[in-house]
Amino acid sequence: MEARIVRRTKETSIELILNDEFSGRKIYINCGFLAHMIDLLCHRASLGVELTAHGDIEVDSHHLTEDVGMVMGQALRRIAAERPIRRYASALLPMDGSLARIALDFSGRGGLWWRGEFPSQKCGDFDTELVPEFFAGFAREAGLTLHIALLETDNSHHAAEAVFKGVGLALKEALAPSESAPSTKGVWL
Repeated sequence: MEARIVRRTKETSIELILNDEFSGRKIYINCGFLAHMIDLLCHRASLGVELTAHGDIEVDSHHLTEDVGMVMGQALRRIAAERPIRRYASALLPMDGSLARIALDFSGRGGLWWRGEFPSQKCGDFDTELVPEFFAGFAREAGLTLHIALLETDNSHHAAEAVFKGVGLALKEALAPSESAPSTKGVWL
């Protein structure tokens, strides 16, 4: 399954192709740190991605980060709705001295529950407070109940990597095909 999303606003321009058949990753974002994190997430989730995104980073990276999260969530929702999936998954991901715990459910009732803090306010010129902003938009638009906890942090870069990689691993498991319906209600999303 492949999902294509285009979003253009006065603040951002985003074109995304996301697929559940790992077809490689081509990511062009005018925010290097965010591009790196998206690459890690998609690699661990075994998702193919072609993403071109440009935002008003002369203001800061907030609009770009939030909108990329929303667009990726919309695409993921389309992919997940195509067939019965396992639905639930979790991951405990160490990245050197940082440790992230991820639990998720394709519930249709998207939301982020975040716990933990980054040891610094920035990774390069990227504000670490934008990591939860990315996942808030991502979870909401994907219809994904998403719990993220930073249990240990040695530095902000490792902590962010643990989160993005952990979400990717959990997504791979949750999106795996299932023989049964994802809900006893008989409907999903």
